[in-house]
Amino acid sequence: MKSTALVGRLLFSALFLFSFPGHFKHETIAFSAAQGVPLASLLVPASGILELVGALSIILGYRARWGAAALIAFLIPVTFMMHPFWSVSDPMGHQIQFVMFMKNISLVGAALMIVQLGAGAYSLDARTESRKPEGRRTAAVAA
Repeated sequence: MKSTALVGRLLFSALFLFSFPGHFKHETIAFSAAQGVPLASLLVPASGILELVGALSIILGYRARWGAAALIAFLIPVTFMMHPFWSVSDPMGHQIQFVMFMKNISLVGAALMIVQLGAGAYSLDARTESRKPEGRRTAAVAA
């Protein structure tokens, strides 16, 4: 079952890979500015790059803990700025924003697990770890 970690990393990262290009669209930048994102024309594309780097880090399992931490740093402010369900009066809009908010909170939880447990098997981190002398291996990658 070593492949479970790889499949989990691929599924987790898919959302970030598919949403990355949208960060460079005028509509996304304008919507973000309307939501109160400061310097949206700079921060929205920069956050897209952060998404891409974090997702690739996790997929490859190369410094996956740092990649997951980067995604957490992206997700927390985005979740509160872009999905303020508490301020939406329309019932359908409220429900949509609540679901999006909770999806992002769940992604933060998954990223926290990667920060704690590492990339697991079939990762560049595990490959690097296996080359270390026996006494210097970390338990999370050796498992």
